[in-house]
Amino acid sequence: MANFVTTTHGGQNIIRSKAFNQQDANSDSQVIVRTSFKLGAEEYISFGGLTDEGFPETPKGKTAYNLFMAANLPGAIDKSGAEPAINYSKLVIADGSLPPLVVTEGITVAEGIQISYQTKTLIPKVSETDEMVAVAKTTVGELLVTKQVRGANPVGTILIEYPGIQPAEIKCCYLFVRSADGSKASKSVYIPFYGAHPHI
Repeated sequence: MANFVTTTHGGQNIIRSKAFNQQDANSDSQVIVRTSFKLGAEEYISFGGLTDEGFPETPKGKTAYNLFMAANLPGAIDKSGAEPAINYSKLVIADGSLPPLVVTEGITVAEGIQISYQTKTLIPKVSETDEMVAVAKTTVGELLVTKQVRGANPVGTILIEYPGIQPAEIKCCYLFVRSADGSKASKSVYIPFYGAHPHI
């Protein structure tokens, strides 16, 4: 009757009530939440497991996927347009307890993408044997990854080999560092590319 349902179970009468006004599962806000979650999940997959290396410090009961989604929802989702979209400048593909990196330059050169960084080896928890990880995605979906040791020089340089690549072909680019044993990581740094470099 109305919003009440009566049943009998084990010799007892059970009365349940159902709300008159059910929430619309397709409200604008709910659609945005679902779309944002889908975008985050697709972005996680697009990095081909590299984000698992970027989030090695997982608390008990959590996974790298959980940490990636928590780091990027909703901060890396741009909702200003007609449809939600990834804001790559805010996307976090790695995070952990290692000191943050200082990137001094990111440019395209004839050989590919060249990134310079301060090694900062005098800071506690920083080691010249740490592994630098440079990651770029092209506009056609290619995933480019280069790894090398941090080094001891004041400024280090890492090259993602892709001869002739132009800034307009780079969808996003990041640099982060991992400890030599892979158990710790730093927060990723987004590297913007604006115009063609004169060396190309």
